[in-house]
Amino acid sequence: MSKRPAANPASEPSPRQPFVQALLRMAYEIARKHQLKKFKRHGLGDLKPALLNVMIYPHPDGVRPGDLAERINMTKQATNYLLGELEALGYIERRAQKGSKRRLVFLTQRGWQSIDLQRAAVQELETQWAKAIGQKRFDDFKETLTQLIALDKK
Repeated sequence: MSKRPAANPASEPSPRQPFVQALLRMAYEIARKHQLKKFKRHGLGDLKPALLNVMIYPHPDGVRPGDLAERINMTKQATNYLLGELEALGYIERRAQKGSKRRLVFLTQRGWQSIDLQRAAVQELETQWAKAIGQKRFDDFKETLTQLIALDKK
């Protein structure tokens, strides 16, 4: 068994401290749990975590399944499987627009209800977090994330 080389404390973070990616994932998981609890309380307990991967922002309304697959970083086959599940549960429908044979994904009334609940759950969580660390600090945090995301689009 090989030993890990000693880290240079001046240039590397402690191996026990999570990187930003891990912290963002943990915050995402907290938000996801909050959403799932809200769904269950409002009769949408059939929305499982895998299905929510399709229902993320920007919302899957008026989008081609292939474009959606790319956006959510899944294969077309996996995305179509999840779309089939969501369609069977009444959250989306796939239909062609007039004059086109290409089918697009559209949210149903139940789908939009789930989006509204997702947003409400996250707003509740953001309010809790802002109270815990202070509104100014939380606003600065969101602005910093927005700036970092914008860097990737350049």
